[in-house]
Amino acid sequence: MNISASERTGRSDADRIATGFDEIDAQAVTTIRMLAADAVQAAGSGHPGLPMGAAAPAWVLWSRFLRHDPADPDWPDRDRFVLSAGHGSMLLYALLHLFGYDLPLEELRRFRKRGSRTPGHPEYGCTPGVEVTTGPLGQGLTNAVGMALAERMLAARLNVDEHTVVDHRTWVLAGDGDLMEGISHEAASLAGHLGLGRLIVVYDDNDVTIDGPARKTCRDDVLGRFAAYGWATSRVRDGNDVAAVARALARAAADDTRPSLVAIRTTIGDGAPTLAGSNKVHGRPLGEAELAAAREAAGWPAERFFVPEAVAARCRRLAVRGREERLAWVRRRAVWAHAHPEVATGWDVSAPAAAPHDLEFPVFEPGTAMATRTASGAVLAAIGPAYRGLVGGSADVASSTNSTIPGAADVRPGAYGGRTLHFGIREHAMGAVLNGLALHGGLRPYGSAFLVFSDYMRPALRMAALMRLPVIFIFSHDSVAVGEDGPTHQPVEQLESLRLIPGLTVLRPADANETAACWRLALRSADGPVALVLSRQDLPVLEPVRDDAIARYGARVLRDSTWPPEVALVASGSEVALALAAAEELAERGVGVRVLSVPFRERFEEALESHAKLLPDCPAVWVEAGVPHGWRALARPGDTVVGLRRFGLSAPGDVVYRELGFNVPAVVGAALAKVRAREAAEEETCRTS
Repeated sequence: MNISASERTGRSDADRIATGFDEIDAQAVTTIRMLAADAVQAAGSGHPGLPMGAAAPAWVLWSRFLRHDPADPDWPDRDRFVLSAGHGSMLLYALLHLFGYDLPLEELRRFRKRGSRTPGHPEYGCTPGVEVTTGPLGQGLTNAVGMALAERMLAARLNVDEHTVVDHRTWVLAGDGDLMEGISHEAASLAGHLGLGRLIVVYDDNDVTIDGPARKTCRDDVLGRFAAYGWATSRVRDGNDVAAVARALARAAADDTRPSLVAIRTTIGDGAPTLAGSNKVHGRPLGEAELAAAREAAGWPAERFFVPEAVAARCRRLAVRGREERLAWVRRRAVWAHAHPEVATGWDVSAPAAAPHDLEFPVFEPGTAMATRTASGAVLAAIGPAYRGLVGGSADVASSTNSTIPGAADVRPGAYGGRTLHFGIREHAMGAVLNGLALHGGLRPYGSAFLVFSDYMRPALRMAALMRLPVIFIFSHDSVAVGEDGPTHQPVEQLESLRLIPGLTVLRPADANETAACWRLALRSADGPVALVLSRQDLPVLEPVRDDAIARYGARVLRDSTWPPEVALVASGSEVALALAAAEELAERGVGVRVLSVPFRERFEEALESHAKLLPDCPAVWVEAGVPHGWRALARPGDTVVGLRRFGLSAPGDVVYRELGFNVPAVVGAALAKVRAREAAEEETCRTS
């Protein structure tokens, strides 16, 4: 049975919550174990160990604490459950099936099969009730920090007087591997600092990893570590002691000022007679003999995927309780919206905060000079007041990336009404927390760092793209023009590596006006993340972008001295100014030049198929201060790519550019060589024809 709202928040005695367990609860635990073992056996692969070991704590959580309605998986004020140890996916699928989510038994039989709703690791958007794609360890836990932060931030904005419309918790089931990953340290530190009291991590402490006992590689005092981060911690010494588990979870739910870690000692593969407790049950089927022995030991029927009617009936009753809680919330929300229409207008807690249609983007004066990071800050200053749901910050470089909305208050421990997030020097956690904010709904998150350190957050970037989350990542200091900071801070391969991530829109504007256009495009991109790549150094301000050229073509023509041109100069970002300067000199020499700025290369590549005139039939010189591999894929026979095959050096930015071949003479020389080669080829053709 579910506990009441007051009990759920821990205001009643924890011992009272621990009562009421019966034989049906025991059957439910066995049902979860056997469903997981059956599914893995049928698939011929998978991870039965965690679902079998964590079945009892998971049942306690789902049957007595988790507030959810299977009939409406997207109910905004539901509790979130994150299976951070995503390899144990059959634990989640078994629970979703039992509680009546749209996941019939046939889908469990199709575990890991093509087209099923039960993929090997949970996938956001594939399975009703799955809150987040997990599998890369530590990511789910950190996403959950973002979800818990979103809950607190929205509660501060929307809960008015006695009207409460945001009031839920984020629950995580994490394993040893999650807590070993470095991102978990970053995330736990941040969550403890912010005092995210509605975040509760259930630590499946089974002391087993793929290669053997976890203690072979890790002897951390986990509770001491989390306590040092500012978390409330507790331990349950037997995961099958459901009353003790319930008391521990109740105490954790009662603490609204600190996140909680409940370490529960479990036995991996619990119920498997000879394999339980061994790494051999971590990631492969039990085998027919062991599975039969497990059934016999549990007194379980031979029928595969068996669910006792008493367990199904119990879960149906629990689902009705969840529906009643949701309907009560719907009524509360209607009263709230009527009483506070000025607060309710424009807020949809179940979806990313949409940008208003009438946002005023700044227009910058051509002929001046401005770093695109500065222009980005000006865009934020212009749109921030109207776009209430836009929130973000940086990994301790806001003053360098210009990523703060002027006048926006800080989000601080106990004070979540602000819009400025301080992630500290935690790039990886920042990326995954931003993903969690987006997954929760209600806010539109952005975060910033130096481009070279995008490497530190690459797994989170990949997960954002995989889940198609509308997160905006701002990366400044975009090239070797960073200068005196030297090669450690000069990105060379990072830009190209970001473009390799499917579904990540990478925008590198050439000037302030392109920066505004790229921001507009980023805010309209609701089905995937965007990376804005910005300069540290000043760049000439060019004419404003017209007709959504970047969104449509990924590029725009900045100069045509003759038509057809004799050579095309194609560049992105900081190097567009170099291409324009080279074009000026070429024109003085009587060479017809087209200059193309390509802030969105992937869209440009698509556009070339239908708009061939973007790149005329003439030699081209492609210019970008990074590794040249991607541009070479676009280049045609006879073209030249001016790129970098080495790291940078420590010197002023203009000196670095010059010494590495990014100067007007180098680009002019490359263009003239192509023009002359084509002229020679044409003359040869005339002689031989």
